[in-house]
Amino acid sequence: MDVSGTFVTVTGGGQKQDLEPVFHMGKTYLYSYESIIVHGFPDRSLAMAGVRLTSQVEISRVSHSDHLLQSCFCSQIGSPKLEEHNGFWPTDPFIPSSRLSETLAACLSQPFKFEYTEGRVGSIFAPGGCPILCINLVRGILNMMQITIKKSQNVYELQEAGIEGICQTRYVIQDDSKNNRATISKSKDLTDCQEKAVENLGMAYIRPCPTCPLKEKNIKGTVMFIYQMKYGDSGASLTSAMSDQVYQISPFNEPNGAAVVEARQQLSLVDVKRSPISAPTSQLQNQGNLHYNFSGELPQMPIPLVRIKNPDLQLTETLRQLVQNNEKGATKEASAKFLQMIQLFRVATLDQIESLWLQFVNELPYRPWFLSAICAAGTTDTFRFLKQKIHDEKLSIWEAAATLPLAFHFVTPNKQTLEIASTFLTCPQIQKIVLHRIIVYLGYGSIVNKYCAQAVLCPNEPLQPLHHLATEATNKGDAKDMSLALKAIGNAGEPASIKRILKFLPTFSSAAASLPNRIHADALLALRKIARKDPVKVREITLQVFMDSTLAPNVRMVACVVLFETKPALPTVAALASSLLTEPSLQVASFAYSHMKTLAAGRIPQLYKLSAACNVAIKLLGPRLDRLSYRYSKVIQISDYSSQYQAGAIWRVYLMNSPSTMFPSDIITKVRGYYANTATDIIEVAFRSQSLIQLIRKQNIPFAEYETYKTLKELGKLLLGWKELPPEDPLISAYIKILGQDIAFVDVDKDAIQQMMMSLTGSSNWQPVVKKVVEEVQRGISGRWALPVMVGEMRHIVPTIVGLPLELGLCGAVVAQAAADVDVKVSPPVSENFRPSQLWEAKVDIHADIRPKAYFHTIAMMGINTQYFQSGLEFRAEFSANTTMKFDARINMKEKNLKIETLPCHQEAELAAVRSEVYTISRNMEEEDSEKKSQLLPKGEIPSISDHLLQSKEGSSRPGSWKQSSILNVISKGYQQGSEEAHHNSAGRRFYSRRFCRKFESLGCSTCLSIKSRNSAFLRNTYLHKLFGEFEAKIILKPVRTDADIEKIQLEVQAGSKAASKIIEVSSSGSKEEGEASPYEDIQVKLKKILGIENVFTAANKTRRRTKRINREYKNADTGLWAEPRASHLSSSSSSSAASSADGKEPGKHHRTNEIRQSGKKRGSKSSSRSSSGSSASSKACSSSSQDHSGDRHCSGDSEYSNQQANTPVYQFLFKPADEQDPGGEILNISISSSSSSASDEGISRATSQPKFLGDSKPPILAAVLRAIHRNKQPTGLQLVLYTDTQPKRWRIQMFGSSITGPSRWKLCADASVINYRRVSGSLKWGKDCQDYHIATRIATGQFAAYPAMQMKLEWLKVPSIIRTTARWLYSFLPGAAYVLGFSQRQQPGPSHQATLVMALTSPRTCDIVFKLPELTIYDTAIRLPLPVPSHPGIPISTLPSSDWKVFSQATLSIIGSLKGHCTVFQNKITTFNGVQFNYSMPANCYHVLVQDCSPELKFLVMVKRLKESADLKVINVRLASHEVDMYVSNGLIQLKINGVQAPRDLPYTSNSAASMLISSEKKGLALKAPDYGIDKLYYDGHRIEIQAAFWMAGKTCGICGKYDAEVEREYQTPGGYLAKDAVSFGHSWIISEDPCAGACKLQHKFVKSEKPVSFEKTATKCFSVEPVLRCVKGCSATQTVPVSVGFHCVPADSALSLDGQPRLDQKSEDVVSSVSAHTACSCQQQACPA
Repeated sequence: MDVSGTFVTVTGGGQKQDLEPVFHMGKTYLYSYESIIVHGFPDRSLAMAGVRLTSQVEISRVSHSDHLLQSCFCSQIGSPKLEEHNGFWPTDPFIPSSRLSETLAACLSQPFKFEYTEGRVGSIFAPGGCPILCINLVRGILNMMQITIKKSQNVYELQEAGIEGICQTRYVIQDDSKNNRATISKSKDLTDCQEKAVENLGMAYIRPCPTCPLKEKNIKGTVMFIYQMKYGDSGASLTSAMSDQVYQISPFNEPNGAAVVEARQQLSLVDVKRSPISAPTSQLQNQGNLHYNFSGELPQMPIPLVRIKNPDLQLTETLRQLVQNNEKGATKEASAKFLQMIQLFRVATLDQIESLWLQFVNELPYRPWFLSAICAAGTTDTFRFLKQKIHDEKLSIWEAAATLPLAFHFVTPNKQTLEIASTFLTCPQIQKIVLHRIIVYLGYGSIVNKYCAQAVLCPNEPLQPLHHLATEATNKGDAKDMSLALKAIGNAGEPASIKRILKFLPTFSSAAASLPNRIHADALLALRKIARKDPVKVREITLQVFMDSTLAPNVRMVACVVLFETKPALPTVAALASSLLTEPSLQVASFAYSHMKTLAAGRIPQLYKLSAACNVAIKLLGPRLDRLSYRYSKVIQISDYSSQYQAGAIWRVYLMNSPSTMFPSDIITKVRGYYANTATDIIEVAFRSQSLIQLIRKQNIPFAEYETYKTLKELGKLLLGWKELPPEDPLISAYIKILGQDIAFVDVDKDAIQQMMMSLTGSSNWQPVVKKVVEEVQRGISGRWALPVMVGEMRHIVPTIVGLPLELGLCGAVVAQAAADVDVKVSPPVSENFRPSQLWEAKVDIHADIRPKAYFHTIAMMGINTQYFQSGLEFRAEFSANTTMKFDARINMKEKNLKIETLPCHQEAELAAVRSEVYTISRNMEEEDSEKKSQLLPKGEIPSISDHLLQSKEGSSRPGSWKQSSILNVISKGYQQGSEEAHHNSAGRRFYSRRFCRKFESLGCSTCLSIKSRNSAFLRNTYLHKLFGEFEAKIILKPVRTDADIEKIQLEVQAGSKAASKIIEVSSSGSKEEGEASPYEDIQVKLKKILGIENVFTAANKTRRRTKRINREYKNADTGLWAEPRASHLSSSSSSSAASSADGKEPGKHHRTNEIRQSGKKRGSKSSSRSSSGSSASSKACSSSSQDHSGDRHCSGDSEYSNQQANTPVYQFLFKPADEQDPGGEILNISISSSSSSASDEGISRATSQPKFLGDSKPPILAAVLRAIHRNKQPTGLQLVLYTDTQPKRWRIQMFGSSITGPSRWKLCADASVINYRRVSGSLKWGKDCQDYHIATRIATGQFAAYPAMQMKLEWLKVPSIIRTTARWLYSFLPGAAYVLGFSQRQQPGPSHQATLVMALTSPRTCDIVFKLPELTIYDTAIRLPLPVPSHPGIPISTLPSSDWKVFSQATLSIIGSLKGHCTVFQNKITTFNGVQFNYSMPANCYHVLVQDCSPELKFLVMVKRLKESADLKVINVRLASHEVDMYVSNGLIQLKINGVQAPRDLPYTSNSAASMLISSEKKGLALKAPDYGIDKLYYDGHRIEIQAAFWMAGKTCGICGKYDAEVEREYQTPGGYLAKDAVSFGHSWIISEDPCAGACKLQHKFVKSEKPVSFEKTATKCFSVEPVLRCVKGCSATQTVPVSVGFHCVPADSALSLDGQPRLDQKSEDVVSSVSAHTACSCQQQACPA
């Protein structure tokens, strides 16, 4: 209703009469009152439920401002009348409920007092002990008398108080002065209210969106009042009042899919009596004003009413019935009783609960039901009871661990429960068990959060225990308690904790700098929930932390996550983006950019402003950050949102890489759901790792005892500012959040792992663990278990104008139970000297009887739900799963035999079922047995559909025509076809029933899927109408009649040499032949005859002779996608390929050239990637660009190829298999010929249909038999045989399946082969002699536009209808999925029974993909790969060395090798581990630190120097453990010294230390390998030095080769961490100074003073370098210099700062950058050295 009117003032006539109702003293006004509430749909053809209340109301004025109201609910006799309606209007009438009317009359017949002044109701007074329901019904009557009159206006708006709160109200007054009457109309918008009367239970973790528009709210309501007034000289009297209230509830936010609740009231003046009502004699109590009053107790659950008379007896009876139902397997009844028991516990006292506990404490089957119901009840008494039992140690550790999370989740937050929860924190029994302590602290934080959510101002007292824990943990330096305190504070989410959190962040507290990085991250994550209440403050904090470059990268990335959780505006996002332009850490820059990019692509309305801001901000950044590989941190997001239904979800993954790891060290993944105007964090899981490699590395190497360790310690004193990296202990931590609350977390370090091993076995060795497991298994398992849990309870309650509560309620329970009896025997038994290898000789017998069962039950209600009566719509849904696994198994490890026996199905069993139904219900407490329940749909003659059995016939599915339909039409056609099938083309169909069955006659059973549906979708096609009705889907296993009874079903698997004899033994069982040993030839013949191999290959030969004829038929055939083919041969699709690919057109049809491409998903440079990549298609050499950090190779080559391919779309290139390569042939073939396609297709047929039977030359390696053992009859079943043939360049596998006995010729044939390890082909056939159905596939390597590529091809000729239907359904989703993922699409006809996927490697980091389907081609270019794949573009594959198994191993090793760090020194060119190249001329005779271990272990050191005699020759010195290795060139030969001694010529040399070192000859030089030290390989030949560092050394190296941390922007780091201005300064900083008298290096590092005059603000200054510069030692002069850029610190000219005494200028700030000369060569004639 429109409420945006303007004020209208009366300007004519005299003054308006006073229209406020007047009640005169001494008179009683008698009104008739009627109210009605109806629940249902706007469609009147559906059932409805409602209540009607009629009465008479007497109002008498007893004082100047007080009135006395008395309600007599009767017509003549004065008794109230309450009627219930359930059924169809107007067929079914209202039915009186006399007992309930009497119950209400007992309270409503009492006098009520209220204040009434100028049409406004004040305080209401009621007798003591009057039920809340009756008082609210009185409020509903008085609410009709609330009238606010403005004497000067007829149309006006105001905020008016009412039963529903203070709402925006519009008045319209129509004055009929002639008749002294007036009509007053007022209307309220119930979605625009202040202090709204609403009660939400179980929705504390659902966040509303206050800025979302009204259309996104799924509950809308309005109310209208019409008053008839008659006025005269004595004032105005209220003659009648009518009200009409409507709530529209749309669970799926559908305009036409909404349920309606309508409430009406009518108050009419009947008579005015002269006698007043007598004043009440009892004391009346003030009950407040008109505002609806919710009961302080938990209201009635949305379950059938329970009349509570004696709670303790009812609890005892309910609990016994519940356990009895559970033992009988009646989980449905047990679930209903479980919910009833929860309701009973909510009204039980502490003494009653204690009495019940003492009664069942020693009966184990009752304990899980009792404890779970206690937790779900959530009252103060049940919470106190649980606390007492844990304190008294009456619960086991695991019982307490299971009940504590549920208890803290379901408990009602109030002052009493908060006090009880705080006592949990100090309970000694909780404190001594770490798991319980974590659960309690996290749960306490959640209670505080829920308590503060319903309070206007949250007090600080509840937060004090958490703050105290944080302070105590900081004082003790306990990192685990710090993490626990921060997570608990984060659960509470109160802004009052911000100051406490800041003490854990180094940006705001210097003391926090020494804390571990994970504590910093936890502190930031604790701010996320606080950001919902104080986003501005959290935004300021996280932005400062993000800008603090001194913090660890992963901490700053977490700050970025929290910053965007505050939904910053464009200025903040732009400031963050601009900071990325100068961001020194590429990890942080990549993460922030990736996060903004995913947000910019979002479609969630609640994030529109943030998405727009990020979309603008990323345009400020260049494409540099977009090219970074997955070595850098990323954010991955998949999201979708339906604007029609206002629902969506986001799945986001944060991948945070650490400089010291090659893979993400921190992974956070979360799922957030959006519904209407709310958002909920459904689940969040995080995994954090640190130094995990230390857990698998060899740990018993005493690095600190070696000489190298001491040498590196001394070396650190020579390198200014050098410090080893801080130690990192191995750590694995994880946490899980449900609904935004931390519920559990774990920190596992090395000591914890060792402690777990010790606690299990008393030893850290793993062999005793295996022994103990085997011993436990032998003891067997026997018992019954039950786990009942109430999964949730959500309630939304608002008042109606009648005074009754309207509730939208949902609750659900899960009951999981299992009964198991497992007996295991191992022979020979486990001995004292047990070894795990003995298991390979053992025999294991298993007897198992396992019966798991699960039942999920949920109830949703819309309507009136009180403790007296219920009326409304009730939705029930259930899921059940039930199975029985009873079997005997025998495992003979030595004989390689497995036998499993089980009983057949003798009776029908329901394996799984889903059911739902909607009813209109009417219940009342006084008449429990008179529950009224009506189905939503009317009964009548509803035509049903006969059951259908799914058979092997192929005529049931109609071929779909895909030839002339566009992509969009294809999708819509798929939906239309499915709809037609469901309703069988009949309008107004209400009932759907179908049954799919599959018989297994040989096993005597069948499986059926039964689906039944009856809903109201025939009225309106909405989700709500589809849901409202009845639905059932179940999977049934039932027996099948056979000629003979089946005793048992047996599965036997035999591997090894006895596989063939097992098949022969099975086939001859029951025959008169005796199983005698036969030569191999006899076994081969018998086996071939048993499997029917001759028939299979005979049919195959006949099929090949028909190939040409079938191809000719298919050349002119018009076969649609998934259509039923006329022939049964695979190669027939080749002609279709020819017809569709010859010129891109089909006969009589126009070729479509329109393309669909995702906008906004592509990078700016992506559109030109094909041109750039195509122009370099045949290049012979590639070079790596130092500017492209992703490692992509850019090739240049033959211009003839580039002209041909520059403008050719990628989907028009032709794949050339490796075994068909012609080096002189043309790779590009835009116009694909028929012969090439046919040849390719026939190649698959030849490869997969070779008539060779491996059984002619090879015995089977495995046999499997599934059979049914009959009484006095030969067994029936299936058998399967597996053959393999392994040759140097060929590998093949064949599998045959067939029936054991009988004339059936049904068989299954599978064949797969690997040819030259470049092509893999496979074929699957089944049916009569394996000829009915056929699917083939081929995977081949080759070239695609001169790039190395792989092709996967799938062909099908004839498949069963269920496969075609499923594939057609999946096919309809492909265009939409490709669009969302950013792939391009093109409608291009292709072979109708073939799908091809080609992946071409265009660079080590990118690939092109082309996916061709019969009617659609999907493609994309330059797709980023997560890992680099080494490739050699331009090299013909035919020239590669002959392939063997090493091809795959080499490919794997090359990928692993690409993850390792490679540093190269050749002449003056140096390439670092991070791939940065620079030129640097080394000063002669001075050792440089090429690379060293900078971790605390200090494992190795590699130094290099250039000889003065040659500008190219270099000498290296390697320190490893106690070894000093020198490699140099002397007289043209490479020399090797180890510890100063010339090494012998007989290499290789191997060290004898704990960590191995190997030195060997390789190519023209020497290779050193020390993997235990972190050097996988070091190569030296005098001119070239190559170092390959282990990937676990990432971030732990330093020197000229860099830190191996992927931070290319910070590559030139000096030993002190200063970022050098150029490569020369960087190289000079790693020179090792020597004694000028003893060593050949005459250079040393010195701070210098700038010779250039510098002035600031006209003040003369002097400047000193903040980094030392190379200078010749004293007594030597420079003969060669080189300019370097250095930063200077400037001070006033008269400052006392000077170079005397070598001050620590490296700690000063940098003011200017200037160029100075660095010495690189010295002449020393006057050097003074001691004698």
